[in-house]
Amino acid sequence: MRFVQGEKIAMTRTTQPMDPLYNPELRPTIDQIIEKSIDLDGGLMVVLNNLQSKIGFLSAPMQEYVAECLSIPVSKVHGVVSFYSFFTTVPRGKHVIKFCIGTACYVGGINQLIDKAKQLLQIEPGQTTSDGQITLEVCRCVGACSQAPVVVIDEVNNGRVKPSQFGRLIDKVRASEAVA
Repeated sequence: MRFVQGEKIAMTRTTQPMDPLYNPELRPTIDQIIEKSIDLDGGLMVVLNNLQSKIGFLSAPMQEYVAECLSIPVSKVHGVVSFYSFFTTVPRGKHVIKFCIGTACYVGGINQLIDKAKQLLQIEPGQTTSDGQITLEVCRCVGACSQAPVVVIDEVNNGRVKPSQFGRLIDKVRASEAVA
């Protein structure tokens, strides 16, 4: 159901089974998040943050749905999603590895670490391994310049990482998956 000025209306778009918007298990969560924040000042950011947190990403159909429910242009929703780097429009892996490309990390050799990751995982930054476990991303300064180059794994900074050490970091990520 969609929310338009406090009323629910039936959805009329063609279903897309891979999108969370069309998943019958996730749809109530999406609707609840929107309904809870529909009248808040700054409700768009609250809705997007909560959807990202609960669903994991903000697909184009979800952005259109949010825009329609909040009675705002989809361009405004997309503008917010594309501006803030913490939003993503595609599913991420269970583990996210981010490479800081700030000045200190760049000078410290982050490009060699990125190359090593590409070699070991056979994916490029912005992609996820075929098993859905690891996503590679680049990010701006993480504020740990004295530890450059920095690799952030699941929100934990790993500083002064050398390409020869990167394989062990990947092994730890995969080992944590085997334990979980």
